[in-house]
Amino acid sequence: MSDHMASPLSASAAALGDALLTTGLLSPDLLRIARLEQLKSGLSLEKQLAALGFVTETALRDTLSANLGKASVDLAHVMADAAALALLPKAVAQAAHVLPLYYDAEQNRMTLAVADSHDLPGQDKVQEFLRGRLGAAVRLETLLAEASEIAAAIDRYYGYALSIDGIVAEIESGDAGTAVAPAQEFSQPVVRLIDAILTDAVKEGASDIHFEPEENFLRIRYRQDGILRQIRALHKSCWSAMCVRLKVISGMNIAETRAPQDGRVTFSVSGRPVDFRVSSQPTLHGENFVLRVLDRQKGIVPLAELGISDTAQALLARLLARPEGVILLTGPTGSGKTTSLYAILNQVNSERIHIMTLEDPVEYPLPIVRQTSMSDALRMDFANGVRAMLRQDPDVILVGEIRDEDTAVMAFRAAMTGHQVFATLHSNSAVGALPRLMDIGVTPEILAGNLIGVIAQRLLRRLCPHCKEAIVATRGQCRLLGWPENEAAPQIYQPIGCERCHFTGYRGRLPIMEILRVDGDMDERIARRATANELLRHARQQGFCTLAEAGVAQVLVGATALDELARVVDLSDRM
Repeated sequence: MSDHMASPLSASAAALGDALLTTGLLSPDLLRIARLEQLKSGLSLEKQLAALGFVTETALRDTLSANLGKASVDLAHVMADAAALALLPKAVAQAAHVLPLYYDAEQNRMTLAVADSHDLPGQDKVQEFLRGRLGAAVRLETLLAEASEIAAAIDRYYGYALSIDGIVAEIESGDAGTAVAPAQEFSQPVVRLIDAILTDAVKEGASDIHFEPEENFLRIRYRQDGILRQIRALHKSCWSAMCVRLKVISGMNIAETRAPQDGRVTFSVSGRPVDFRVSSQPTLHGENFVLRVLDRQKGIVPLAELGISDTAQALLARLLARPEGVILLTGPTGSGKTTSLYAILNQVNSERIHIMTLEDPVEYPLPIVRQTSMSDALRMDFANGVRAMLRQDPDVILVGEIRDEDTAVMAFRAAMTGHQVFATLHSNSAVGALPRLMDIGVTPEILAGNLIGVIAQRLLRRLCPHCKEAIVATRGQCRLLGWPENEAAPQIYQPIGCERCHFTGYRGRLPIMEILRVDGDMDERIARRATANELLRHARQQGFCTLAEAGVAQVLVGATALDELARVVDLSDRM
């Protein structure tokens, strides 16, 4: 039965619905909504549920496997057989939405990973191709896998569908130097080039894509693990068409070239949607474009998977246990504040509480949470937004950023009326946030008793596990580590570089935090305007750990390098 012929009342759909209800993964109301949407889309129930975001693909796969007797496979932990891949071309695998896993020549049997075991037309395509190639019918066996995993695995085993080098060669050979019209088809090289770059950036784990026109060429750079890396340099004649294409897909005005513009585009990569926030800025040599990659799969991370130390997690749990008050996150741009905030909101999110957010803009949609984008709310700033939200009966409020006195006062007023408030603030340290709030205009009387805690965060690049090298710390390094002089120097690690980490020596990032918990004694000191040094001394007596100390702990366990810590955190007072 094909997607377009699937009946929402079929036996398999009914069995799946009953299984999801029994396990508590789905409520009767959501199941009813999914079945109503099926009547419009014609999708199978499992695809409809995944499309609506009611149930994850992993949960669907496991439910089908456990309750309906269908075997499943995790493609991240299996290796496809080369013989099976050689028999079935990429075009057929993509058209049928399958991945060939094994081929048994003696029994003439092929095992396929499928997202929908009832997609008989897709299996018929595979059967028809194999019959023509082998001269006999092949027995097909299916294992359930996530649709996005199948698409990613097809790209991984067969190679990228879009080759940047090949498209660039095609453009430079001749016919793609003109601007692309809005109705241009995918066959145009420039269209394929932009799509290829976006796809490649997501697969490489980039957080930003930079298109930077110079006098004679176009530089393209990815920001990976917080560091920019040049990946291409193209002839400048390519840029005019590429610039227009970026404006078209992100909803910008293609005729405007002298004013900054903002846009947004959703692009499908390996079968899953990825959002890009697009910004253009006129420069001396043309319009500069920066695309922020908003990958929902990576952006909303469970709190336990952020890589926070056990001590920090325990402290964070104590802060979240307070029913009302303000929790502040501080740190520079790119320090992971948004990811941590979303992880915290995801942790407390449930149907029993009402969470509302004011963001500029909304980066990742969260289920149940009522999110408002300041860019869409005309004539409303953060302070007025908080006033409006207080009339919506919220339990938890997220304020994207405290920028001025009005916003700060409204945030603390919301805390005083029994709400838990999360917000970000620009300051260099957790303790430094307190004088910063007073400088903005928040009085000590308002701060005392209403501030739960302050979290300062930074991101360190994680050493590549495949090429890091162990060394004995030198005397200068021991001093930076705060290592006792009368003890043997510790073993630490340094980056080397290999193909897996693009010869940078680093792969991925990890957060370090300093968490200031505001207790009664701290409130008393805040109320009498104690100095930052006095506040820090009291915090240390309560076990406060600084960013430098948290970073040193990561260096000593071999997670990062001392040079990387010194790049991110000020260690000058240890020299």
